[in-house]
Amino acid sequence: MGSGSIRRSAGALFRGVLSASRAKAGTFTDVPTTFSASTASTDPTAPNASATTGSAGRAARHGFPLRTVAALASSGLLATPLLAGTAHADPKEPKAPKPPAKMSQIGGDRLGTPGVQVALTPGAPKLPGPDTLTARSWIVSDAESGKVLAAKNAHWQLAPASTLKMLFADTVLPKFPKDQKHTVKPADLAGMGAGSSLVGIRENLSYTVHDLWLGVFLRSGNDAVHTLSAMNGGTKATVTQMQRHAKELNARDTHVVTPDGYDAPGQVSSAYDLSLFARSGLQNPDFREYCSTASAQFPGDKGKDGKRASFGIQNTNRLLSGDYDIKPYPGIAGVKNGSTTNAGSTFTGVAQRGDRKLLVTVMNPEKKEHNEAYREAAKLLDWGFAAADKVEPVGRLVGPRSEDDGSGAEGAKGKGKDGDRSAQAALDGAGAKNGAWTALGLTTGALALLGVVAFAVHRRWPLPELVRGRRPRK
Repeated sequence: MGSGSIRRSAGALFRGVLSASRAKAGTFTDVPTTFSASTASTDPTAPNASATTGSAGRAARHGFPLRTVAALASSGLLATPLLAGTAHADPKEPKAPKPPAKMSQIGGDRLGTPGVQVALTPGAPKLPGPDTLTARSWIVSDAESGKVLAAKNAHWQLAPASTLKMLFADTVLPKFPKDQKHTVKPADLAGMGAGSSLVGIRENLSYTVHDLWLGVFLRSGNDAVHTLSAMNGGTKATVTQMQRHAKELNARDTHVVTPDGYDAPGQVSSAYDLSLFARSGLQNPDFREYCSTASAQFPGDKGKDGKRASFGIQNTNRLLSGDYDIKPYPGIAGVKNGSTTNAGSTFTGVAQRGDRKLLVTVMNPEKKEHNEAYREAAKLLDWGFAAADKVEPVGRLVGPRSEDDGSGAEGAKGKGKDGDRSAQAALDGAGAKNGAWTALGLTTGALALLGVVAFAVHRRWPLPELVRGRRPRK
C-alpha cells in the first residue's frame, strides 16, 4: 500500500505487526501495539500458535479479516481483552473492590460520598440503571460552567491508564512550538513498559513536535510520550512537573509515577481529576486540535531515494473514529482513552449539542464487553444532554488553586482568607488560564444544595465551537 493510505482493519489500524510476544503478565496495551525494529518484544514467554487458536476464531467471528486475524494471532495481541470480545469471568475471581467510605470532597460534599449522586427535578429523565452503567467510577459535567450533573464514586482513586496522557499534554504541550524538529536518540525510547502502545517512532529519524503529539493522541504512543519527555528534561523531571501541575489544578486524587499512564505501583487518579485535566487542556487550541483529529499521516522510514514515506494513523477513541461495533458519537470532539490490566478501560470525552458542551469520564466498567467504556460514556452523554436543565448540580469542577479554594469541605475548612480571596478574584472577573474564567455571581440555590460557601461563586470556562474529526494543519 503506497504512501498516504490509511490501513483499516475492523475500525482499527495495524502497522508493521510482527510475530512478537504478548505483553508481560499484568499489563496489556491501550491500543494494538505497533512494533518497530528497535522496540519489538523478545519475551521468551510468548504463546505459541496453538495457544491463540481460540482467540483467533473468536476474532474472526467478530468480523476481523483473516489476514489480520493471522497476524494478530502470531503476535499474541488476541490474548488481550481489547480484541478478544467479551471476557468470560473466572468463577474464582475475587469480588470487585468497593469504594472507600470517605473520599475527597473537593467540588462538593456529595462527590465524596460513595454511590450514585444525582438530584433530579420533576420531569427529569432517569439515569440508566446499574446494569447499563457498570463502571466503578464515572462523572458527567458541563464543560464550561463546571456543574456536575451526576456522578458515581467521582473521587475514587483508581489506575488511570492512558487517560493520564491528558495531564501530560496539559503540562508539556505549551513548551515546544509545533514546528520544532527533534531527532530521536536510542535513549529517548528507553524505559517503556513491555507491551506499550506505540505509534512507530524510529531511532535516528527526525519528527516535528506536531508529529509527536499526533502520535500521543491518536495512537496513544508511549514512544511519542517518552520522546517528548526526553525533550523536556527526562522522564523524572516530566513526572515531577505533571504532579506539580495536578496540584495546581486541585487534582488531589492524582499521583503520577509514569508520564504515559502505564501501570505502576501507586499511580492513581480519579474520574473527577481526569475531567479537570480535560477541561484545562481544552483551553489550549493545539490540545483541541490533536484530541479532535480522527485520522492523519505520520512520517515513516526513508526510502532508497532518501525521501520519507508516510502512513495513516487513526484515533483509537472509538466515539471519535468508530469501530466495527460502534458508531462515532454525534458532536464528539475528543478527549482520550486508555486500557491496562490494573485500570481496565478508561475514557474521558467531550461532546457538543447546540450550545451545550459536556464532559464525561468513565473508569473500569465491570461489564467486560468490547468497547464497553465507550458505550457507557455515550449513555451518560445522552442522559446529560437530555437532563442538563432538569437536574440540580451535585457538585462542580473546581478551578486551579490560584483561583479556587477547592470548593468542598477541604476547601472550606481553615482557608477563610484564601477562600475569600478566591471568591473576590472571581467576582472581579480575574481569569484562570488565558483569562477564561468569568464570574457569574452568587446563587443562593447552590448554597442551599451543598451548604458550601465556596460553591456560591459560579465560574464559567468558555470553550470555542468544538469540531469533530479535524485533520491536522500542515
